[in-house]
Amino acid sequence: MDKRLVHWSIFLLLSLTWGSSFILMKIGMEGLQSYQVASVRMLAGGLSLLPFFFKYIRQTPRSKIPVIILSGILGNGIPAYLFCLAETRIDSALAGILNALTPLMALLAGLVIFKSPFEKKQLIGVSIGLLGVVGLFAANGVNTGYWYYGFFILLATICYGVNISLVHHYLKGFSSVQLSSIALFFCAVFTFPVLLFSNFFPLFTGPHAPWIPLSAATTLGVLGSGIATVLFYILIQKAGSVFASMVTYALPVVAIGWGLLAGEQIGWVQVLCLGVILGGVYLVNKK
Repeated sequence: MDKRLVHWSIFLLLSLTWGSSFILMKIGMEGLQSYQVASVRMLAGGLSLLPFFFKYIRQTPRSKIPVIILSGILGNGIPAYLFCLAETRIDSALAGILNALTPLMALLAGLVIFKSPFEKKQLIGVSIGLLGVVGLFAANGVNTGYWYYGFFILLATICYGVNISLVHHYLKGFSSVQLSSIALFFCAVFTFPVLLFSNFFPLFTGPHAPWIPLSAATTLGVLGSGIATVLFYILIQKAGSVFASMVTYALPVVAIGWGLLAGEQIGWVQVLCLGVILGGVYLVNKK
């Protein structure tokens, strides 16, 4: 199969999975606290890849394990809490706009931390994609009443950008399942005490247990953190860090799909912005 077809297939699958994460977080927080949703997500993600962890932990050099753990914390742990915290106060439009800063953060992290070269057309493509995202959400209006909560998402995108470059520079020789299973296992270990000491488990002893929010958070962990993380590592290793980070530009497309299902009106402006987004992705990936 053509490599570009594989890259784009993974790209679309990740977009669908992560694009649905916003609504899953909101459903989860209807019955759970933001930090509980994030903790369940990490725990479910770690458990979903647990069989692979026992296989690969013995094959991994000890000197690389701290780097993999750091990758898990930057790429999964910290952002999970930051996004849930931010979405308690800001709407999904502002969250989507700020989340689209990830490709820029990946470029900056590679340039500043790892001294990586990049072409001018890549920066232009990232900028075009960002303009498309801004235009997409601006067409529906943005509620900035709690704009300062957006700094949590900004910090999350910095974590994403550093992690993308970290994987690209130091973890290329490892399989995606190996990296994901080890990274998420330790994220689960670190976050389980949050559930243990936050009155989480007693919630499910009564007649009004929040099973639906728990299911949403679990799905978010298994799909959004477990399976999607494996795919994301594959995309970084096969297609490069910049193209992988461009997944964030396709997330608003999935948000439009959820809007259609909810009965929202989608006009020509949104379709035009979608074209701009995909144009930016193409320009970055063009040889």
